[in-house]
Amino acid sequence: MRLLTRLFQRFLIFCLGVVSVWLIVFVIFDTADHRLPWVVAVSLTYGLAAYVILPNVVRMGLKVLHRSLIPRYTITGDGLPGDPVNLVLIGTLQQLRDAFATAGWTTADRLGAASSWRMIRAFLLNSPYPNAPFSTLYLFGRRQDIGFQEPINNSPRKRHHIRFWALSLARSEEDMAAASFWMNTDKPSTDQPVLWVGAGTRDTGLSLARLTLQVTHATDSDTNAERSYILAQLTAKRVIGDVALHQSGSRLQAGKVNHYVTDGEIAFASLMEN
Repeated sequence: MRLLTRLFQRFLIFCLGVVSVWLIVFVIFDTADHRLPWVVAVSLTYGLAAYVILPNVVRMGLKVLHRSLIPRYTITGDGLPGDPVNLVLIGTLQQLRDAFATAGWTTADRLGAASSWRMIRAFLLNSPYPNAPFSTLYLFGRRQDIGFQEPINNSPRKRHHIRFWALSLARSEEDMAAASFWMNTDKPSTDQPVLWVGAGTRDTGLSLARLTLQVTHATDSDTNAERSYILAQLTAKRVIGDVALHQSGSRLQAGKVNHYVTDGEIAFASLMEN
């Protein structure tokens, strides 16, 4: 029965792929090619395929497969595994801001039309944009609460960066194996100490998303090294206390997450009072 179910699921995924190719090539491109210049037709087809059709096909495919995403990494808007969770800091929002400011990192701008256009222009011209926005990733059923970055060689194409999600200390004692723990979208008050659950990676240039072909940053696959770099920066400025390493779940094994390599450990540290 399990084999038949798996074969049926694969058949449905194959059908989704065939329909998406037919829609992209024989409907959208064919229609646009008859009415618009070829270059415009190709650009329009790419935009609709990469940012509308393929993301929705991926979402539908994951629903068909009933994919169970264990909480060792964030989730993209398409429902795919994103950056691994590798750092947790304990403190208030102001302590978090002060810690990264002291380390020389800047707060990322909110992603929007204006910041996206500025980022595209800076990326193409390789001009500085120290507050460049981050793409949206999800954890606890919501987008990141705040993010920080440090440009490499003053370039918007390469940077150290980390996203954070606030989690109340009370909720941190709940059953982490339960789906409700990870899908609860309640955001705690950040005036009091909370857990700042972070996913840090290093951007290395330009890339295309594997399944949707969307333009995005290429990232260094070694997230363990990036975790160590961030901790070293904060420790050198004496803005965090002692660091302890914990596994993100009892069932979690070292290995690859998406295209990342991670040992599955999350570093915990408390933010220091100024």
